[in-house]
Amino acid sequence: MTFQHPSRRTFLTYSIAIAGASQLTGPLFAAEGAEGAEGPLMAYVGTFSSPLKDVLKTQVDLPPGNGRGIHAFRVNRETGALKAEFEYEMGTSPSCLTINAAGTRLYSANETDRVGDDKEGTVSAFAIDPASGSLKLLNTVRSGGAGPTYVSLHPSGKFLFVANYFGGSVAVLPILEDGRLGNPTDVKNDAGEIGPTKAVHAPPGSFAISGHDRTHAHMIESDPAGRYVLHVDLGLDLIYIWKFDAAHGKLIANDPATVSLPPGDGPRHFYFHPNGQWFYSIQEEGSTIVLFDYDAEKGRLSERKTISTLPPHFAGSNFCSEILVSQDGKFVYAGNRLHDSIGIFAVGSDGELTHVADEWTRGDYPRSFNFDPTGKFLYCCNQRADHVTVFQVNRETGQLKFTGHYAPVGNPSCIAFLALPKP
Repeated sequence: MTFQHPSRRTFLTYSIAIAGASQLTGPLFAAEGAEGAEGPLMAYVGTFSSPLKDVLKTQVDLPPGNGRGIHAFRVNRETGALKAEFEYEMGTSPSCLTINAAGTRLYSANETDRVGDDKEGTVSAFAIDPASGSLKLLNTVRSGGAGPTYVSLHPSGKFLFVANYFGGSVAVLPILEDGRLGNPTDVKNDAGEIGPTKAVHAPPGSFAISGHDRTHAHMIESDPAGRYVLHVDLGLDLIYIWKFDAAHGKLIANDPATVSLPPGDGPRHFYFHPNGQWFYSIQEEGSTIVLFDYDAEKGRLSERKTISTLPPHFAGSNFCSEILVSQDGKFVYAGNRLHDSIGIFAVGSDGELTHVADEWTRGDYPRSFNFDPTGKFLYCCNQRADHVTVFQVNRETGQLKFTGHYAPVGNPSCIAFLALPKP
């Protein structure tokens, strides 16, 4: 889910800057009120829509392809309920979506598309109709590697970053004046020693092995200022840090160029705190969150503390998924697949986390989740349960309360929001 941090991940409003923060790293959005006072609030859900037969044995989470492509919903601002509006049919699994700051363009990572001898994935650009929220395809280009699983926008809005999971590469794609995508200006291929299949921090009895067979770039996003770009490789247990040449769309290795995570833990996603000084990385196979201090001037990460995403005494297998920081910076939310929960953590004055609660997602295999623009509701994509569930957020305690609302979606992967202009 993209999002860009400061706006990671994708819940934007029509006329404000989005995100780029570790996915949407955070801008605060002011979109309170009834729909009559503002334009309609739309939700776009990316899905897995293409079954594949020749997948890697370690790709334990690729579903049968029950989605139809990009599913669009009208959001009830008062109750959080989703009402189906339309589907943009795509059989290429647009599993990650991000929307530009102006709310005029949507970009999708087409994870199961296969083009050319290298079976590259693709990325598509869409124009968004300001009246209805409908999508019109502008163009589709190669992603620079196989299996693109994550896309995010540079804060300038001039470049799209892509993480190619199966290809173990990341790419920079220029965004043309009309919103179409150009061919990559840079592609970097991850390389190094693959980590062990047993995570250092794996829970007792865990058989959670998903990506330690080869390189797997899982997420890429710029820091809030756009000076540096970070990406994680799950198979190598590394976080890469790049200086970003915004004049030419090039990634230049920083010094140091990488930060190591414990062997086998498998970094998957990350999120910048709104203050820009704290950086949280979630590990898929180790089921941990690592707090780093971030030096925005030098683009350096300094590891400080590691905690489990799971409740005390948990045993067995779990695959972590999403990580988000609340817009006010008070809470961190961590996704647990198989435990099927969202771990809730309070952020201390020093950035360190304290466990608050675990909320059952009311579904199977929560791949990602996201806040609506107000932060009032949290929406969880339960990949194997074929639905999105809606929770009300208590902004004082951080806890989640299930609203009773389910939205049927085949194999949902991510959800992004957009407030359309008032008619």
